[in-house]
Amino acid sequence: MRRGNFQAGTVDYAAVGATQAPDLMGYPPHGTVPAEASWRIGSGDARFRSAADQLLSWGAQRGAGLTVSDVRPASGPMYSGVGFDAEGTPVQASRLDQEQRFDADGTPYVSPGATVHLRGRVGGMRADAELRVISVTDEPRRVGFSLGTVEGSVVSGEESFLVEWRDDDEVWLIVRAFDRRVGFLYRLWRPLVRRRRRELFHGYHRAISPLYATGA
Repeated sequence: MRRGNFQAGTVDYAAVGATQAPDLMGYPPHGTVPAEASWRIGSGDARFRSAADQLLSWGAQRGAGLTVSDVRPASGPMYSGVGFDAEGTPVQASRLDQEQRFDADGTPYVSPGATVHLRGRVGGMRADAELRVISVTDEPRRVGFSLGTVEGSVVSGEESFLVEWRDDDEVWLIVRAFDRRVGFLYRLWRPLVRRRRRELFHGYHRAISPLYATGA
């Protein structure tokens, strides 16, 4: 298992990594609105690898109608940590400072510590913010990353995205998030936060799952 983490004080919220907490929905960071959703997106190794590649090349964000720009990988070695066996026991050193990958348009793939600018409209409302990749998970059957707000967003918080190939051969997309209201309209009318999150989740699902149109 390989994981890269970036937890310097360069995001605009305190609970860095809280989307990984198993009790997020019951005990979210103070003042935030939690959300999570999961969808079966197929089965088998090929589906897992395809979905993982889509995820790490910003496919979920683009599928939600957002423009991905100004992706800046972290400078210097991205991460040096430990490896783990299937039971989570540390076994050896692990590094994620491998060669940077790029998509067909030359946009860098997700990497620990990278920053990205996302803009567009979500549920009819403006979205325009800088975010940072907090962590990256790269395991034989689990691939994903966490993304935290840096500045400019109408909400402050974190999202985590995970593609998981389970023992029954099914492949699942799991998204978790927590949002604190920042923009004036969002602070004025709380339901806007949940509507925004619902629209984003639908977009992520539509982007990554070939089963979306069938409702499977």
